[in-house]
Amino acid sequence: MKFIIIGLGHFGSSLGQKLTMMGHEVIGVDNNMANVEDNKGMMTHTICLNTSDSQAVTSLPVSDADAVIICIGLNEGANLLATANMKLMKAKRLICRAISPLHRTVLEAMQVDDIVYLEEETAHRWAKKLNMKSAVDVYEITGEFNIVEVVVPKCFVRKTLQESLIRSKYNLLVLSTIKMTEQNNVIGITRKVKQVQEMASAKTVLNENDIMVIYGKTKDFEAFLKDI
Repeated sequence: MKFIIIGLGHFGSSLGQKLTMMGHEVIGVDNNMANVEDNKGMMTHTICLNTSDSQAVTSLPVSDADAVIICIGLNEGANLLATANMKLMKAKRLICRAISPLHRTVLEAMQVDDIVYLEEETAHRWAKKLNMKSAVDVYEITGEFNIVEVVVPKCFVRKTLQESLIRSKYNLLVLSTIKMTEQNNVIGITRKVKQVQEMASAKTVLNENDIMVIYGKTKDFEAFLKDI
């Protein structure tokens, strides 16, 4: 796929580099040459351009991009002008970072396809994570359904998923398991790395220190986590 990322701060540069590593074509755009140079070679192309300028942005291949992501995070005015220009150029999918509640309201009024509100989303995710005892991480699908990572409880160690009765007793579906392994980084420091296993089945054996990736309703998770 082809993406245009506007704003190469911490969020935009990280997103662009990860999408590039996944094999996508990424054009990174910023009006600060230092940011452009920092990301040179990390993305398919990097361009120094003022996206607030309606004439300058016509040089971008917006019609060819599967999505344009506005990641400008310090200047609401520049963010909105870039968004307006991308709307005028009829971007197929427009994703914008919101900096404040008012900014998000304006983006909604502009009928942006998707809005990223990093601070609120991060706070909400951590609140869910801290609220669920024993949860390693929580990914909300909707207000009612979640995907939760949970360390295998001692009572389930060496049992199969069928023997654990997680599906029949708690109405929860184990999607996969994760093994934690140790790897050395480039400066020789050991860190733990997640290795996702194959899709889980009734015969999957739950091992000590493994992490289960479970899908289900919040109320069912609460009952499950209370019991373990």
